[in-house]
Amino acid sequence: MTPLPTADPAFESTLPTAWAVEIKSLLEPGEKVLAWLEPDLDSNLFFAAGILFLTPSRLVSRESMAHDWAVFPLTTTQLLQHRDHAGVGTIELFDGAQRLSVWRHTLGMAPAVGRLVELFTQLQQKLADPLHTQQSTAASCPTCGTPFALDQDECAVCDTEQAGPSDTWALLRLARFARPYKIPLIVGFILTLLSTAATLVPPYLTMPLMDDILIPFQNGKPINYDLVALYLTGLVVAGLLAWLLGWARTYLLAWVSERIGADLRTATFSHLQTLSLQYFGGKRTGDLMARIGSETDRINIFLSLHLLDFANDVLMIVMTACILISIDPWLALTTLIPLPVIIWMIHLVRHRLRFGFEKVDRSWSELTNVLADTIPGIRVVKAFAQEHREVARFREANDRYLAVNDRINKVWALFAPSVTFLTEIGLLVVWIFGISQVASSTITVGVLAAFLAYIGRFYTRLDSMSRIVSHTQQAAAGAKRIFDILDHVSSVPDAQRPVPLERVEGRIELSNVGFRYGSRTVLRNVNLSIGAGEMIGLVGHSGSGKSSLVNMICRFYDVTEGGIKVDGVDIRAYSLASFRRNIGLVLQEPFLFFGTIAENIAYGKPEATRSEIVAAARAARAHEFILRLPQGYDSLVGERGQALSGGERQRISIARALLIDPRILILDEATSSVDTTTEMEIQEALDNLIQGRTTIAIAHRLSTLRKADRLVVLDRGEIVEIGNHDDLLARGGAYHDLYQAQSRLTGVDGVVIPSPLETSASKVVADAKPASLPVATPDHRQGAADV
Repeated sequence: MTPLPTADPAFESTLPTAWAVEIKSLLEPGEKVLAWLEPDLDSNLFFAAGILFLTPSRLVSRESMAHDWAVFPLTTTQLLQHRDHAGVGTIELFDGAQRLSVWRHTLGMAPAVGRLVELFTQLQQKLADPLHTQQSTAASCPTCGTPFALDQDECAVCDTEQAGPSDTWALLRLARFARPYKIPLIVGFILTLLSTAATLVPPYLTMPLMDDILIPFQNGKPINYDLVALYLTGLVVAGLLAWLLGWARTYLLAWVSERIGADLRTATFSHLQTLSLQYFGGKRTGDLMARIGSETDRINIFLSLHLLDFANDVLMIVMTACILISIDPWLALTTLIPLPVIIWMIHLVRHRLRFGFEKVDRSWSELTNVLADTIPGIRVVKAFAQEHREVARFREANDRYLAVNDRINKVWALFAPSVTFLTEIGLLVVWIFGISQVASSTITVGVLAAFLAYIGRFYTRLDSMSRIVSHTQQAAAGAKRIFDILDHVSSVPDAQRPVPLERVEGRIELSNVGFRYGSRTVLRNVNLSIGAGEMIGLVGHSGSGKSSLVNMICRFYDVTEGGIKVDGVDIRAYSLASFRRNIGLVLQEPFLFFGTIAENIAYGKPEATRSEIVAAARAARAHEFILRLPQGYDSLVGERGQALSGGERQRISIARALLIDPRILILDEATSSVDTTTEMEIQEALDNLIQGRTTIAIAHRLSTLRKADRLVVLDRGEIVEIGNHDDLLARGGAYHDLYQAQSRLTGVDGVVIPSPLETSASKVVADAKPASLPVATPDHRQGAADV
């Protein structure tokens, strides 16, 4: 949805090209479009191009170019509702009990639909009580016309940005990582103070060298070599002290900053491990890698180099200013003439750089995301010969990164020389005023020489301090992105006072369980009791809620309604670590880490002995193929286990689950991606795995669930049938339809042979129920929901 007033000059280009002219012709004089969207499914759930837009007085729609416009004037009795299921969203307009119209869309449009419904509701309230609305509002949004409350500054409909702490505050928050290093930091500050003082000694000694030695010598007086030796010794000692103190200061503070950076990386990664799968589902891998990697490295460089220089510059400026004032207050005052202008420029550039570096960070994350997508998926890229396409994606992201940096460089290229120019102007003013002072015998030549030496250091440090603005804003933008992670609270919080969990029996009870993922309802009113040691099979179409249900049991997500109990205790009362240690998980696509086979089997139990690892591999029917590998259990599996076949990876995954000896076992399509022979071998391993354990198995190949004590049939997030294989077949319900569908696909009556595609069964069932499921048609239009 893009809210847009008709008066906007970008009206024609912002609305879809196919609809812009017609929409404009439909509008009354002074009428404006508040919001619009394109419902992308027709009444048969085929992809289509429609339009729906809202004005202050009516709702107008057209299902496609082949249909007529439908106009619904707004009344106080109307109701606009939005719901979704199995990948299909539905918008319904009611007037009392009568449904006026319905529009359908894919879930990618859900946020836009939500905003349109919210705006429609606000207009309804305005129609119902216009007087109250007029009195309680001070203004309206210039974009969408939404009324503002008296204390409201931003439009609730148009403004989607979330407020957060400023970049500078994020940088200051790094102080908590410096607390463990207070003593080294104090010592470093003292060393900085002493080294800065030592560097200020040589210019001060130029005054007696010139006034007491050189100028008298030009006037015919002999040189006092003892005095010269004293002054030169002071210069040498001051230089050596400045070098020694500077070295100690630099090393110590760099040592501290490296540890602060390491602690920051560790804290960020540790906090990431505590976040739920919901957080990772909304993030890109490359973005998270960039934050933990490049952002923390940038902060580390700032702390070890630029912050040290900044502190040194501040001390140098302050101490130099004090010395200049003590030498000659009026001459010192002239040195400050460029300072207000430089401070104003720093303030001006700081804001431009702050937003610029935020864009740089986002552009770099986009670049990293391309790498994170392409490198793991290189086999798919090559299989479809899409190398040129990925190179083009990378080039586009790289060009955006380059363009953002160019804009920053334009600002900085003007700022840095301007500061240098102002300092040169200040030095010229000092020369002019100093010469006049010497000419009037107010100061000596030695004083002027010392003053000029100090002025050089003063302006050099001032120029250096102004240049550090760039590095400060870079680090501040990085710190803000880091704290975006650290401040995020997990949607699956750990119990504050967990119930001790010593031994799990395996009794599971689900009571009125409901779950929503964003705006999508996934599960509703699920009630199920599973006995200890019982094997339950979950069956149903894709999108029926099977995987979501086991995710609830594993507590990867928390239920939004109802509760889940294990051994009579709500699982939210257990600590996450102790609870999940009692759950074994075998996934459809097993994930193996880079390392040896032994390390992958022992992932859940790192302290396992080699004999325990071998025993688990034997039970998983993996021992034989492992011994055939060149290094046996010490063979590397490659990146994500690419050195092994799919069946071998699956058996390693089963061995990994066996080793931790879980009381609750989750099998999520454990045999769906292997051939029949491999499936039989894996099934033997699974038979060993499920003995004596509460087992919940998901499978589309119904033959793999014949040994289940009970089968639970899910449809649209609800349990529709429960029973064993024979009972469910005799009922002739949803399970019977699934079973017969697989039998027809394989051409075998009574024996289900694994079907080549999971979705094939869905399509056959869809043929039997055309009213509720999308069906592929001869014109090759694709249905919207995989059910």
